[in-house]
Amino acid sequence: MVSAKIDIPQDTFLVGIGSSPGIAIGESFLLHRDRINVVPRSIDAEDVAAEVESFNKAIVTAKAQLQEIKEGVVDRRLVDHLYIIDTHMLILDDEMLTKGTVKLIEDELIDAEAALHKTIARFKTVFSTIEDEYLRERLSDVESVGDRVMCVLAGEARQSLADIEQMVVIIAHDLSPADTLQIDRDKIIGFVTDVGGRTSHTSILARSLGVPAVVGLETATALVPGGVPVIMDGTNGTLILNPSETTFREYLRKKQDYEYREKELLSYKELPSVTRDGFRVSLQSNIELPLEIPLALRQGSEGVGLMRSEFLFMGREEPPGEEEQYQTYREVVDRMGSHPVTIRTLDVGGDKFVPEINLADEMNPAMGLRGIRFSLNEQQLFNSQLRAILRASANGPVRIMFPMITGVAELRRCHDRVEQAKQELRSEGVHFDEEIKVGIMIETPSAALVADQLARECDFFSIVTNDLIQYCLAVDRANEHVAYLYEPLHPAILRALSMICKAGVEQGITVSMCGEMAGDPLYTLILLGLGISELSMNPAGIPRVKRILRKVDRSTGIKLLEELLELPTANEVSKRLEKEMADLFPDLFGEPWM
Repeated sequence: MVSAKIDIPQDTFLVGIGSSPGIAIGESFLLHRDRINVVPRSIDAEDVAAEVESFNKAIVTAKAQLQEIKEGVVDRRLVDHLYIIDTHMLILDDEMLTKGTVKLIEDELIDAEAALHKTIARFKTVFSTIEDEYLRERLSDVESVGDRVMCVLAGEARQSLADIEQMVVIIAHDLSPADTLQIDRDKIIGFVTDVGGRTSHTSILARSLGVPAVVGLETATALVPGGVPVIMDGTNGTLILNPSETTFREYLRKKQDYEYREKELLSYKELPSVTRDGFRVSLQSNIELPLEIPLALRQGSEGVGLMRSEFLFMGREEPPGEEEQYQTYREVVDRMGSHPVTIRTLDVGGDKFVPEINLADEMNPAMGLRGIRFSLNEQQLFNSQLRAILRASANGPVRIMFPMITGVAELRRCHDRVEQAKQELRSEGVHFDEEIKVGIMIETPSAALVADQLARECDFFSIVTNDLIQYCLAVDRANEHVAYLYEPLHPAILRALSMICKAGVEQGITVSMCGEMAGDPLYTLILLGLGISELSMNPAGIPRVKRILRKVDRSTGIKLLEELLELPTANEVSKRLEKEMADLFPDLFGEPWM
């Protein structure tokens, strides 16, 4: 522990992103993790083989390190998350990483460190164009793996969190998922990082461990020395340096209240998610990998409401074949048993993921050849994925979901492709579910406006609030200059949601939601009022949403929604909703908690 030498005023507040709820009170521990400064070094042609061998050995060593970390995990809360280590091992086998780095060494005659640095930079370029926040956060995994290999190449050993003996709050530029897996909950009571987001694997692990975390503070490592008394609130993203006695007592009470509520949540895991007046809501999970399923089931998940298929296509020289996709989808279906699995078809944009498909750069990729437009343009790729999903449907309940549908004509083209794939499988004698459900993601304003027509031609809707809000309000929430305009409770958004849900209910199809609003308990009463019968979210959010559902009537949600739809501004809607939730759940919403 480094003693504090900076005179910090009492109650100095820093604000970041609350990524794992809870309150930690203790001393700061500054973790020095400066990234290696890579200075490109030219090499002679006769040195290429040695540099390639050095790089390959570093890959092998990095794998061995990850395997050792994996075998050392004994905390039952983390066992279900070991898939993250497997993911990092897969990245180490990624052809874009391995072959790409070797090719740079050979073609540009540079050393292994410089070649690896360039390769990671290429990954950053690829990931920076991704709309899906969850997938965009996977860049942190690639960077973590790259840092590990770079340390091996440089011969640098880094301090392990497992070596920390005191009870401390970690202050770091970043923590990798491998770091987080080594956290001893009795020693590390919370952590703060300069970078990161709520959907990073590190944040997901922190939530599973019950370790409070604040990320995205940007300058924490520059401003917070070691040995300073701190209070961190992972619920609202606050870090308080040198707290006064009054502040200390206030947060000690908050900490006790929060820990009591967490214990109460455990009792909801096995209970049905039904309102007091009998309205049933299926609580499901958003997943990316089959290995995420044990955690989902442990949290009481009743299905997979969104399986992202993009990970199968990322960082490859060639897209996956039908058989590889089928085996992955089947594994998910087998692990979920009788629970339904909804697989979203590829939701990417061109050569951002599949290098062999050479598309020209687009001026506005968010509105270009992406989502279902890309799949319909790449017929062979689309057919291969549809065949794989259909084959998996023979093993359990599967639904097909198309992203970024804008109208009926587009949906009909998708139905034609599904029917073509079905016909091929029938002629080959391959079994599949003839009655497989086909649905669409509602994430564009045009889809919302013609929801009544779309509802007549599909089996279910899944509302993606993240994109719907951005498109409706013309706001890029990643743009710091306009992010404040990203308002889930904007009257236009509420009216769009009402229009979509009304169309689905009148047509008798299932209306679900898989965006961020689905997993935030603050919005649960509104979603009940809308008549949404399926909510898909990060598995860790299921018990909290279920607690709200079981303590309210749907009729209360309907009445509240009618009132909110008449309010003219997002601020007025927000205040009215917060008051209602605070009245119903004073222990949860009397003050910020999520």
